[in-house]
Amino acid sequence: MILIVDLCYREGSLSLYEFVEPVAGIVRRSGFPVQVRHRSHLSRQDLAAVERIILCGTALRDNAFAAEPASFAWMKEVRVPVLGICAGMQAMALAFGGSLTPSQEIGTTEVRCTRRDPLLEGHERFPAYELHGAGVTPPPRFLVLAESDHCIQAMRHPELPFYGILFHPEVRNEWVVERFLALPWRIC
Repeated sequence: MILIVDLCYREGSLSLYEFVEPVAGIVRRSGFPVQVRHRSHLSRQDLAAVERIILCGTALRDNAFAAEPASFAWMKEVRVPVLGICAGMQAMALAFGGSLTPSQEIGTTEVRCTRRDPLLEGHERFPAYELHGAGVTPPPRFLVLAESDHCIQAMRHPELPFYGILFHPEVRNEWVVERFLALPWRIC
């Protein structure tokens, strides 16, 4: 089971159909069962019963999740791979001691890989869709994997398969989600 976390300001918002359902569709087409939960309703049982977690993006000015970084402390305890997309990367950065920086981008940008990693392997440069009002200063020790002319585009926890990507792979880079689902990770 893949847990998809909706970070939108309220459960059932219209953003569910723009940011969450497209990611859920990629996961389903990849052959995995999906469970969608709003961030306000996550339980320990939800987190314990899954093999991977994806935190989805939100609308441009929907940053209510950022006012509650303690609500993402569970990331320090889970032992399954986590992929944070846009707002999900921002939440991951905040949970591990990083910060948000003003950086509004809307539209397509070129992403350049700065470090080799299995998630982005074979895609040293690629166009990606952006829709964010903040970039991140990565948490201490997190590795920067990719950047654009304006900000960091991908990061990874130094030991665990916890990834953050600022671009929206559900728009034109579905291979990122597919690769996240396919990589053989085992966490003890």
